[in-house]
Amino acid sequence: MVQFDENEQQKRLSELRDQEEESLVAMLAQNKYQVPFIDLSAQSIDNDAIRLLTEEEARSYDVGPYKLVGKKLSLAVRSPIANGALKAKEVLEAKGFAVTMVMASEKSIKKVWSHYKDLSFATTSRRGGLDVAPDVLADLGQKIKNTSDAIREIELAINQKDAKQHISRILEVILGAGIGIGASDVHIEPMEDKVELRFRLDGVLQIITHFDFETYKQINTRIKLLSGMKLTIANNPQDGRFSAFLPEIGSEKEIEISFRTSMIPGAYGESIVLRILNPKSIAVRLDELGISDPLFKLFTQEIQKPNGMILLTGPTGSGKTTTLYAFLQQIYSPEKKIITIEDPIEYHLAGITQTQTDHKKNYTFLEGLRSALRQDPDVIMVGEIRDPETAKIAVESALTGHMVFSTLHTNNAQGVIPRLIDLDVNPKILVSALTLSIAQRLVRKLCNDCKVEAEATEEERAHINRIWEQASAEGKDLSSFGVSKDVIKLYRAKGCPLCNNTGYKGRLGIFEVIKTDENIEKVITENLSEREIKKISEQQGYLDMKEDGLVKILKGVTDFAEVESVVDLQED
Repeated sequence: MVQFDENEQQKRLSELRDQEEESLVAMLAQNKYQVPFIDLSAQSIDNDAIRLLTEEEARSYDVGPYKLVGKKLSLAVRSPIANGALKAKEVLEAKGFAVTMVMASEKSIKKVWSHYKDLSFATTSRRGGLDVAPDVLADLGQKIKNTSDAIREIELAINQKDAKQHISRILEVILGAGIGIGASDVHIEPMEDKVELRFRLDGVLQIITHFDFETYKQINTRIKLLSGMKLTIANNPQDGRFSAFLPEIGSEKEIEISFRTSMIPGAYGESIVLRILNPKSIAVRLDELGISDPLFKLFTQEIQKPNGMILLTGPTGSGKTTTLYAFLQQIYSPEKKIITIEDPIEYHLAGITQTQTDHKKNYTFLEGLRSALRQDPDVIMVGEIRDPETAKIAVESALTGHMVFSTLHTNNAQGVIPRLIDLDVNPKILVSALTLSIAQRLVRKLCNDCKVEAEATEEERAHINRIWEQASAEGKDLSSFGVSKDVIKLYRAKGCPLCNNTGYKGRLGIFEVIKTDENIEKVITENLSEREIKKISEQQGYLDMKEDGLVKILKGVTDFAEVESVVDLQED
C-alpha cells in the first residue's frame, strides 16, 4: 500500500508555489516594467540598509531596503509603480539616498522584514555607516603602498579614540590598506592579552599591529553587520560577504572588490578572516603565470581543442583557480558557450555564464554539472571534482563534445590517473577523456629593486648538480631554457620599501604536466603506481616541478628558500 507523507507533500507544494512566484515576478520585471529582479532567498541583507526605514514604514510601503553601498540603496518592491513603493522612494531620496527599485517576490520582501528583529541586538551607527565608503577605500588604496604606510595609517586610526566614527574609520583603513598593498587576506585574532592584526602578502602572513579588546568587539560587530551575520551568535562558525565598488583609475567604470568573511570561535574570542577578492589580482593572463615556453605552447594548443578534460592539482592556495580563469580568458570568444560551477565565484568574467554552488539548495558541483550540460555548452569549468558521481559525469562530458576544466586533490601530476580510478572512473573511458594533468605551486618572486647577487652554498650546488644530472638522464636539456650549471648566478632576498621589506614582490607558478599520449594511454588500464606513471611520462620531455623551480632559481626570478618551501628537491 502506498503511503503519503502529508507534511512532505505540503512542503513540496509550498516550494513549487514559491518557484512559480519567483518566475512570475522575474518575467514581469523583465517584460512589463524593465527593472532588475532579485531572489533574496540566498542573499545577505545589509542591516544598515534596513535601518533607513522603520519596520512599520517598510511593511506599510510593502518594500524591503536590502543593500546599501555608499549612498546607493537597493530597494526590493512588489511593483515599481505601486503607491507604497513610490512613496518609499520619495522618502529615501529626501534623506539623500540614490534609490534603485528592484522587483522581488513577497517571500523575498518578508525576508527583509524578518531582519528587523536583529536590530535590537546591534550597536548604533551613523546612517549608512555600516557601508565601507568606496571613495575612502579608493583614496587609501592609492595612498598606502607598503606595510610601513599601512602600519602608520592603521595605528593612527586606532589611537584617535575620540574621533567621530572611530570604528568605521579603523575598518576603512584596515581594508583600504589591504587593497593598497595587495593583501589577499586580513586576519584579526584575539589572544590572551591583545588582539593581533595580520595581512597575508604573497602567501605569507605578516603582523601589522595590535589593539585592545574593546576596539576588537566593536570591529567584530561592525563586520558581522556588514556581512549579514547573526550578531547574537559567537559560539558557532559563521560565513558572510560584502562588497565595495571602487572607481577604476583612468576610467568611469567601477571595480567590485568583494570581501569574504569567516568567523570561528576561539579561546579568547572569535577569529576573523576577511578574504579580499580583487579582480585585478585574480585576472591574470596566461602569459603572466610564469609558464615556460614549451608548456605555454602545449597549454594554448590543448585548451583550444573542442573536447577533452584538463585537470589541475595542487594544495589550497596554489593558484589553481587563477590558472583556470586564465584558460577561460584565453579561449573566450562570442562563438563559444562557457559555463562555470564555482564555490564561490571569485571573479566575474565577461561573456561567461558563472554559477555558484549552494548546499542549502542542494546545488552542488554534481547538480551544477548536470544542469550545465542541459545548457548546450562548449566549455565547462567545474571548481573541484570531489566525488565519484561528479568525476564520472565530467569524464562523460569530455567524451561527448565538451572541453572540461577542473581541479583535483593530488600532490602531483602523476597522481591524477590513480585518483580518478579511485573515484570509480572506468580506465577504458578515461583513456579517451583525459587530455592534460597539470600540477602547480606558487613561489614568491624576488624583488627586482633590491635582490642581491650571492654565491651558491655547497648544499645548493649539490642540489643543482643532482637535479641537472637527473634531467639530462631523462633526455631534458635545461640549458635550452637559458641557464647553465657551470656559470651559476644566484640571488637572495634583501628587502626595501617597495617590497614591504620582505625581499619578494608578487608570485609566479612552477608547473609540471603529463600529456595523455600513446604511452600513457597504454598504462592507464594497467592501474600502475604514481612512480611508474612518472617514469613513463619522463619520455615526453616536459620539466617536473623541481626542474622548473631550478630553472627559475638560475634565472634569478626566485630563490632556493621559496622553491624548497613547496617542492621536495631531494625527491628522485
